[in-house]
Amino acid sequence: MYNTATESDMRPEDSEVVFAEEVQAVDEDLKRLDEIENILDLAEGEYPIFTLAKNKARFLRMLSWYKGKEEWLDVAPLSGVSKLFKQQSKELEGIRANKMDYEMELETGTLTPSQRSYRKDELKMCKVHEKMAVHLITKMQIKIKSGRR
Repeated sequence: MYNTATESDMRPEDSEVVFAEEVQAVDEDLKRLDEIENILDLAEGEYPIFTLAKNKARFLRMLSWYKGKEEWLDVAPLSGVSKLFKQQSKELEGIRANKMDYEMELETGTLTPSQRSYRKDELKMCKVHEKMAVHLITKMQIKIKSGRR
């Protein structure tokens, strides 16, 4: 009649297959991020896939914040843009340092599968954050340059 198998009824091989498929999806999503020009232009169905709910929530908050700042740039005073530019440039350094740390950890090969999955999710979060920050910084540079002429 109905399949009433629960997670506890699954054979160990089944859970390993599911885990391997999830890891492959995360890897493909990581590669796809490099090809995306502007994350802010993505439709909801194209958003990066995060295995950790906290990262999905962080992503959505970040996306909202960066979209708001991009709209604010249209009406922002030059002094405000300059201040945000300095803050974002400093933050970008931290994002890139974290990204490099996660990349190096993943290259060691000493992580357990769950640690590896966690680090990949965090790496993806760093890549997304970096792309959004770079995009905003570029727009601010253009605004600053055009405002000082």
